[in-house]
Amino acid sequence: MIKKSIENIKLLLLDVDGILTDGRIIYDNNGVESKAFHVRDGHGLKLLQRAGFKVGIITGRESQVVAHRAQELGIEFVYQGAKNKMIPYEEILKKTGLCDSQVAYAGDDLIDLPVLRRVGCAFTVADAVSDIKPYVDYITSLPGGCGAVREICDLLLRQSGKWDEVTSRYF
Repeated sequence: MIKKSIENIKLLLLDVDGILTDGRIIYDNNGVESKAFHVRDGHGLKLLQRAGFKVGIITGRESQVVAHRAQELGIEFVYQGAKNKMIPYEEILKKTGLCDSQVAYAGDDLIDLPVLRRVGCAFTVADAVSDIKPYVDYITSLPGGCGAVREICDLLLRQSGKWDEVTSRYF
């Protein structure tokens, strides 16, 4: 159960490794990085966008794979190589004109804690670092990279009253 009201959320920001992926980084013999993304997470993000939510990524690592996935999903805000995630977070607030209470963030490790403590609604995944769990409003039942982002998206859509509108074509 969620600890806070999320009806005013307009923007979902996500970490990548451990949230959109299972946290593993795979390199081939040529040093080329690959990541696995769950298709249901992507569909959930598209549903959110159809409902009028903005979506963004703030990640500490830099990866072309992330850039490709973000472009494929039409993710508006993509910040990679963010060692201090508060810097891009503040920049996104300025660009959107939103305030903390209108932002949700999903992160899974200590680097995410400053943003998690600031946003209107803080999410983490079932397999997140235990030290951050006391600081979040909702812990998904699924681990990162295994549909946890879809769980967050569905919750945001249902709590905002937009679920029926964006899913009506399927029922």
